[in-house]
Amino acid sequence: MLLNSALEYAIRRIQVNEDSLKLNGTQQLLVYADDVIVLGGSLHTVKEKAEALIVASKEIGLEVNAGKTKNVVMSRDQNTGQSHSMETDYSSFERVEEFKYLGTTLTNQNSIQEEIKSRLTSGDACYHSVQNLLSSSLLSKNLKIKIYKTVILSVALYGCEIWSLILREERRLRVVENRVLSRIFGPKRDEEQGSGGNYIGLHDVYSSPNIVLVIKSERMRWAGHVARMGEVRGV
Repeated sequence: MLLNSALEYAIRRIQVNEDSLKLNGTQQLLVYADDVIVLGGSLHTVKEKAEALIVASKEIGLEVNAGKTKNVVMSRDQNTGQSHSMETDYSSFERVEEFKYLGTTLTNQNSIQEEIKSRLTSGDACYHSVQNLLSSSLLSKNLKIKIYKTVILSVALYGCEIWSLILREERRLRVVENRVLSRIFGPKRDEEQGSGGNYIGLHDVYSSPNIVLVIKSERMRWAGHVARMGEVRGV
């Protein structure tokens, strides 16, 4: 609590003393607990704001951990800012191609594919941890669906509000969900087309929206939330 209060004080000082703290309407300083992101349209802007934050933090006895602080240039032109580190008057920050912030992987090409792959891997680990429960005859199907949504889906779809899906990702997501539903309901073959392991009938017995529709719904919900925030608060 004391650390958060001190950090908030330092950031408020920057907001009072520094101009142009917004980039396309978004706050250039994003803070969650002791994790801080400094945004900027150029390397010079990021260095300037980082130095201001370091100075304000030093005044109240806080130190920036240079070893854990990284910089990444998000651009289609990866020749931009090729230096391996960002030098300030106080520290040197290593440049990386990707880093994880609040559980989400951010890349220098602003690509979401690696994050989706990572989330599916985590969801798969959750699936293997509960697969015996999902196939147990002692549990009802409704309880198994709750386990799927609570244990697997919540982990696999963490941060999905910002995902931009292409058909390949949608197919992968459906395959993941069909495997779980097959464990819960057993294989459902399309009787009209004969046997052959066609699992399109799974969603006939699964009354909830499929995983792709869930993601699209979450994206719309988040977009509405951001739109209602207006310009008074930072995104």
